[in-house]
Amino acid sequence: MSDYNPILSAPQGANKKPKRVGRGSSSGLGTTAGKGNKGQQSRSGGKVYVGFEGGQMPLYRRVAIRGFSNYPFKKEYVCINVSVLEDKFENGETVDKESLKTKGFISKTNDTLVKILGDGEITKKLTVVADKVSASAKAKIEKAGGTVTIVSEKAEEKK
Repeated sequence: MSDYNPILSAPQGANKKPKRVGRGSSSGLGTTAGKGNKGQQSRSGGKVYVGFEGGQMPLYRRVAIRGFSNYPFKKEYVCINVSVLEDKFENGETVDKESLKTKGFISKTNDTLVKILGDGEITKKLTVVADKVSASAKAKIEKAGGTVTIVSEKAEEKK
């Protein structure tokens, strides 16, 4: 009985035999094994890094670094809409980092910055304590009878 099963076999041409380099002149890839003659690239382990210019000082090192990058100082906020507050919080509750962590919106309370955005509607009276609140979100929360407190970053740095 043969092992051939048309249902379990790969289609024709899907499985190719590996290229066997350096196996004599009749193989088609003998002697230099397709690497050309001499030079760094023909040697084993002969690789150069991206941007290598043959020993000349590379362009990325010749060109002066100019300008300013704000990357080390950037602040990333976890944005939460008032529609989410409407769905996940009860009337009279306080929305702060601890309550957002218990509900699963943020993972860490001390490093995370929270911003409340105004997408959606809110009818519940909530006490919101956040790092930033958009103007539309503040208006909607206060219209529903809630209060908004913005935690200043300078006060947190002193703690």
